[in-house]
Amino acid sequence: MKHITSRDNALYKEFKQLATSSSVRRKAGQTLLDGVHLVQSALEHGVVPLYCIVAQSAEYHPEVVAILDRCEAAFVKCICLPDAMYHALSQVENGVGVLLLIEIPAIPARAPLTVSAVLVDQIQDPGNVGSILRSAAAAGIKKVFCAPGTASAWSPKVLRAAMGAHFLLDIVENADLALVIEDSAVPVFATSSYAQKTLYQADLSKPCAWLLGHEGQGVGEVLLAMASDTVLIPHVGQVESLNVAAAAAVCFFEQVRQQTA
Repeated sequence: MKHITSRDNALYKEFKQLATSSSVRRKAGQTLLDGVHLVQSALEHGVVPLYCIVAQSAEYHPEVVAILDRCEAAFVKCICLPDAMYHALSQVENGVGVLLLIEIPAIPARAPLTVSAVLVDQIQDPGNVGSILRSAAAAGIKKVFCAPGTASAWSPKVLRAAMGAHFLLDIVENADLALVIEDSAVPVFATSSYAQKTLYQADLSKPCAWLLGHEGQGVGEVLLAMASDTVLIPHVGQVESLNVAAAAAVCFFEQVRQQTA
């Protein structure tokens, strides 16, 4: 294991740029996985990181020792940092100090859609995007397409909210959702408060795609017009609508219910 103690170290500067800049992550095609749970999930799903980075105070923590052993067995470069330097990279408070630097998977954008999927149209809150990814993975959905303007799927906040779901999904960012819908061999459903059909009247017994829109504005009009059908989630409380991540979970698990009934 290599110890870096200077903030002027070129490799440390590279780590810090990746930790703090979405444009740097996007240009490099790399991101940081922050915390024991994410790190363990990645390794369990076969991710081979470029670097494993640990805080000096965590170097002999039992979970970190196991992670280091696994990384070193795979010839992954391991770096130890003083706590103050490590904390400049990490956004996890009071966690065990371990990070992985990984390459963001490159998923082909154009292919006829034949399996269940999620199409995310400019949802900007990282917590919502992460929750949607987590619910999609739990519901057995495999593919996610994110339009430009959507919170970066591989940003630290989305990664933490998704709790390891990324490693169960094929995620395409900056996707042209109109082309995805045009190529889709499965029906595409969008939720709308103006829909005539409720979610529970829709036939979800076969693969389908879910079109989810911006927190305030919903799905754009052009994409909404391209959807195969729109559905309404009925509710009895005096609220205007559900949070988009909550609405997505309701839809995904109604699909699960119908497919497993």
